[in-house]
Amino acid sequence: MASKLTLTGEVIKGFWKENPVLTLLLGMCPTLAVTSSAYNGIGMGLATGFVLLGSNTLIASLKSVVPRSVRIPVYVVVIATFVTIVDMLLKAYLLELSQGLGLFVPLIVVNCIILGRAEAFASKNTIFRSVLDALGMTVGFTLALFVLGAIREVAGAGTLTLFQMGETEIKFNLLGSNYIGILVMILPPGAFLTLAFMLAAKNAITQRLEKKSN
Repeated sequence: MASKLTLTGEVIKGFWKENPVLTLLLGMCPTLAVTSSAYNGIGMGLATGFVLLGSNTLIASLKSVVPRSVRIPVYVVVIATFVTIVDMLLKAYLLELSQGLGLFVPLIVVNCIILGRAEAFASKNTIFRSVLDALGMTVGFTLALFVLGAIREVAGAGTLTLFQMGETEIKFNLLGSNYIGILVMILPPGAFLTLAFMLAAKNAITQRLEKKSN
């Protein structure tokens, strides 16, 4: 039972306690830059998650044969390989999303979340635990980017976009066609303001939960 609870904890820690965006404050560059819509947030989160899952798995597999003196260069090469794969897949099958994310897909190579989990977790744990860690961090990161993008898109344009490929899209006009929109919300300052409110809300909820538990 204790083992099952520990393994479950590896997954759920990324949702709240060690959320990459709301707790660890990692990956701030793509978090603030690409979340002008909910769809971009989902896309960036899943692209990062693909790289995180692949790199965690491979690094956990190779940890016993990689000399510590060259571990960082090896990690970067592994991460860059998976970034290249996801970049090519996006350009081949989801061109609109690839164009929307732009340079921030290649920049996943230097994302602190990826390298941080490789160094702090995957290089010291089993493949299975590393996969669970990657899944938890992926879900937490994607949810944070989705919520941030959704708030900005709804406030800025009155819409919520969940998918877009060519003429096919899943888009909801939540506030009506006459909604003017708050322009600042889809501009860079809107990202900082929205993230600040999300961090404040997360901290307030955490403090309330801690008081109840005491």
